[in-house]
Order: sequence, then structure tokens, then C-alpha cells
Amino acid sequence: MFVAQLASTLPLVGLIWTIQLVHYPLFDAVRGDLFARFHRAHSTRITWIVMPLMMVELAGAIAGVALFEPASHILGHVATWAGFVAVVVIWAATFLLSVPMHDRLAAGFDVVAHRRLVWTNWVRTAAWTARGVLLVVAVARMLP
Repeated sequence: MFVAQLASTLPLVGLIWTIQLVHYPLFDAVRGDLFARFHRAHSTRITWIVMPLMMVELAGAIAGVALFEPASHILGHVATWAGFVAVVVIWAATFLLSVPMHDRLAAGFDVVAHRRLVWTNWVRTAAWTARGVLLVVAVARMLP
């Protein structure tokens, strides 16, 4: 179960750090009429990468909590629940913090919305990083 979750979470960890440190800060470099087209293209293209991985990750987190046998390994149990909480935080931050800022940016560059997007995206960056570390440690500890 953890290995399947790694397959969705680790790419998302790399992607969120790229978005946080490279892509979102560069939104500021695209101004004027070009920004709305750029933002629309970004939103459409990134969704094709992010959403399938997030759906697999969510399904894995739910299955992990629903199917986990607590007696099998205490670290696995903690990692399962902590990882599930991280996924809940990621989804909540995505739809309560990031999407509203993207909606504002869809109309054109907005300095305040851009700053909030970059700042609040640290919540997702931290949660995905923590989830990735938890999964790697749990899988490494369970290997013979």
C-alpha cells in the first residue's frame, strides 16, 4: 500500500517545490494582456499533471486508513494516519486557498492575489514534503 502511495506522492513533492520556487514566482514576470492567456494555459496544463496524481494519492490515503491493520507496525500506523491528515490539509489548502487566488488571477495579474498564492502555497509544499518523508521512512522501515 505504501509503495503505491509513493508512486503518486513523490512526483507531487517534486512538482510542488518546482511550482513554489520557480513557477509561481515567475507569474510576476508576465504582465499585461499576456498574463490572462498565460494563466489559463498554466491552469489547464498543470491540472492534467496534478489532478490524476492527487486523485490516486487521495484514494491511497483513504484505502490506507480504511484497510490498515494496526497490529502490523506502529510506524506504519502513525505514517498512515499522519499521511492521511497531510492529504486532507493539501486538499483543503488547494480548494480554500489556492483556487480562490487562481480565480482572481484568471482575470489578470493581481499583485495581492499573486503574493497570497505564493505565501499560502507553502502550506501545500510543507504538507506534501512531510507526507513524502513519512512514506519514504515507513517503506524503508518495513523493508527486510
